[in-house]
Amino acid sequence: MGQGYTFTIEPGSFNSFEDEAALVEQCKAWGLLSEKAAKAKTFYYKGNGLNVPCSIIGLADPITAVIEFDNKQRHCIHPSYLKEMQASTFGRRVTALSDDSTEAEDAEPAAAAPAEVQEAQETQVAQEVQQAQASTPDEPAAEEPAASVPESKPAPAAKGKGKKEKIQLPEEKVKMKATVMEFTTVPNHFSDTDDEVIIYEAVAITEPEIELGSAWSSHSATLKKLDLAVGDVLTFEGKIVAKKLTKHPVPYKINNPAKLQKVTQE
Repeated sequence: MGQGYTFTIEPGSFNSFEDEAALVEQCKAWGLLSEKAAKAKTFYYKGNGLNVPCSIIGLADPITAVIEFDNKQRHCIHPSYLKEMQASTFGRRVTALSDDSTEAEDAEPAAAAPAEVQEAQETQVAQEVQQAQASTPDEPAAEEPAASVPESKPAPAAKGKGKKEKIQLPEEKVKMKATVMEFTTVPNHFSDTDDEVIIYEAVAITEPEIELGSAWSSHSATLKKLDLAVGDVLTFEGKIVAKKLTKHPVPYKINNPAKLQKVTQE
């Protein structure tokens, strides 16, 4: 365990992701996550006879991802190659007969090592375990469709004849307005430190007009420059997705807010 991997291509300078939202957006651009994904997932590196989890921590350039292994070693990799590694069949191309054999020593010399074949068979189980750990009762799994927005829990108690209509969220960036309600932190599964977040109330899309209620966003460096306080009203452009905040009854997340402005109140 003390020895490092000899194959790694250490990045020189690279751009690390500001927060998980930026990571998710880049992974979508690379085709590593579906367009409906709301959070990152654990990826697996299966080259060089390995099958180990790794985290994407940044990019060296638009076509080079920087990944980090559990031993903190970093490695540059093409996103398309990393995407291939996520397939449960990756490494099984040695021969069809080797699927049931752990003694494939006589497989084609230039093909993948026999260890990879065996590891590929175990990948499916490993991925299922990882996904089960990542999904908590407070937050839906990453690949859960976002088109059908879950109703917030207070909705059934509301007065009226029928249930609240489900809101169809726009997929593109929209103009929005929100009031800062609370600053808090939530656990980050990808880091030793908690994530700083902002919870908003009176959240609404202004064009077209849609009342959303409460939402949250990362307390990014851009937002910190505004020196926000509870009660401040903001206008901005951003993407709204159905993603519940861990351990808080807040059903929506605001991704990558831009053109931020404080609304001065008389």
